[in-house]
Amino acid sequence: MLFIGYSKKRLKATFTRVYTQVAFCLFAIVCASLTLNTAMAEPIKITLAAEDGWPPFADEFGSGISHNLIQQAFKQVDVEVSTIVVPYTRGLIMAERGTVDGVFNVTKEQSTQKRFVFGKVPLFTVNASFFFAKTNTVNAKDKWQLPLGSIIGIIDGYEYGDELLQLIDQRQLKIIKVQSQRQLINLLLVNRIDSAIMYDMVADVYIEQMGVKQDIVAKFTNHTSEIFVALSKHHPQALELSIRLDKGLQQLKQQGHYQQLLVPLDF
Repeated sequence: MLFIGYSKKRLKATFTRVYTQVAFCLFAIVCASLTLNTAMAEPIKITLAAEDGWPPFADEFGSGISHNLIQQAFKQVDVEVSTIVVPYTRGLIMAERGTVDGVFNVTKEQSTQKRFVFGKVPLFTVNASFFFAKTNTVNAKDKWQLPLGSIIGIIDGYEYGDELLQLIDQRQLKIIKVQSQRQLINLLLVNRIDSAIMYDMVADVYIEQMGVKQDIVAKFTNHTSEIFVALSKHHPQALELSIRLDKGLQQLKQQGHYQQLLVPLDF
């Protein structure tokens, strides 16, 4: 009888101990699950540099097609975006140094792929052309027929395609770098340069604003660019962010919202 009583006591104590351990484990699992769910519910917060002189995509007021598209695409995948409006070259430097998490409206080409992390899905595609004053009677039908030694204006720090260096060498071009689209257009108007490479939609905005639509014309294409968000290699989640942005853009296309976000606003 003593043996039986002793066994029952031990059995009860063992059961109590096991029950306590199981209850503790279940409690820990629940707490961990709640913590994980809370973490998953919290959006990733990033800061991107946005250029100040590329309407209709991005202007000095922090608005434009790129702003709307990037905000909506990242919103689809729980990423909260804030922006700092700066000149384009400064934005590139800030992203490269890790001062900001990325910069947008960057062409993915050899020079930029060495410096930043890119996704696979572009924000959009844009064309850049050679613009001339209408008084210029150049007979070239494409960029490879530009007169030898032509003086070409470009924006300092912009990307103009992987072929530009080859074109400069082959046609012995002289390159003039300036800081703004308005400077390029003014140089064309006073015949200080023979041609300027400008992105078509951007040039259209400035030509309209400056009232020189009858004086400037695009004659042939320089290149077509796929435009991306360039993410800083210093950000520990740069690759994850690029994957999320790709997914967000694809979701916008599936939902039918993507094309609506590409409609230019009034500038």
